[in-house]
Amino acid sequence: MRRTASPLSLVSVGLGTFLLVLAGLLAWYVEPRAERTTLDIDTSTVFTGTGSYFDTAKIRTVQDQRITITRQVRGDVAESERSGRAVWDAVTSVDTDKTLPASDPHDALQWTLERWVTDRRTNAPVHCCGEQPAFQGEAYLKFPFHVQKRTYTWWDNTLGATVPLRFSGVTKVQGYEGYRFTGTVAPARTGSRLVPGRIVGLPKKGQVLAEEWYANHGIELVADPTTGRILYAAIGPRKTLRAPGSAKDAAVLLDSEKIAFTPATQRQQVGFARDDNDRLTLLGTTLPLVAGALGALLVVAGAVFVVRGRGGRTAAEGPEGPGSPGGPDPDTSPTTLETSTM
Repeated sequence: MRRTASPLSLVSVGLGTFLLVLAGLLAWYVEPRAERTTLDIDTSTVFTGTGSYFDTAKIRTVQDQRITITRQVRGDVAESERSGRAVWDAVTSVDTDKTLPASDPHDALQWTLERWVTDRRTNAPVHCCGEQPAFQGEAYLKFPFHVQKRTYTWWDNTLGATVPLRFSGVTKVQGYEGYRFTGTVAPARTGSRLVPGRIVGLPKKGQVLAEEWYANHGIELVADPTTGRILYAAIGPRKTLRAPGSAKDAAVLLDSEKIAFTPATQRQQVGFARDDNDRLTLLGTTLPLVAGALGALLVVAGAVFVVRGRGGRTAAEGPEGPGSPGGPDPDTSPTTLETSTM
């Protein structure tokens, strides 16, 4: 008789096969689907810098003032789950030292409420779910996953259009490596505003529908290469008023060469990026490697046990079994002798 495979060897082969399949699923199915924009985001980013702004109390532009931009982003989880999209509400406040802390948004130099809706996988804009504004481009509050070293179109909400941001090399933020993108915005008319004529150099006119103009001295963004999360951001906004039809700025509403993420915001963003990358590495690399290696080991060990079990003999067949050294010769066994004498 030959031995049957032991239960332990069969369990080993079965478990090993399961781990090998699991490794493939984690690497090629689970991890790519984990690359999705977060739904339940709730973060604040803070920019600070020095510049000029129009002081409505003094009715003139004041220089060398500290300017703070605070943006709070919260995910609308219920709407996101219903639509299958990433639905984020963003509140942005531009303040001076006089309006901080911002107890009333009406005190701020500028206060806006926006709803951003994007495809969770591609980061492309999706026009649904009360989106406001209707934006375009490839990057907004973040870049797509797996950022490439190329030019991206960035949505500038003040401009109301996209801005090309060129890849400008690899840099580090708080010791963490990211891709740097830069660009500028040439002066462009963005709207109109009813103001006293003297503000735009027309003192003889009571109220004038002045032209609003916007430019940006420089946009600099550093993105995490894997997740597209913004690690560092700096902007140089310039907003002015012009008399109707004029080619010159008559009043400066806001102007700064550079307003950038505070060190605290940079550390926060880097921390988020590390956590995101650790999670993706765990799902896409660490667990598949461990599961694959352990699965292969178990399959090989189980197969060896099966082969050995089936190739052995039972205790009744050896070592004194028929034909074995020291055992009875089949030709002289009692059965053979009896048969020959009948």
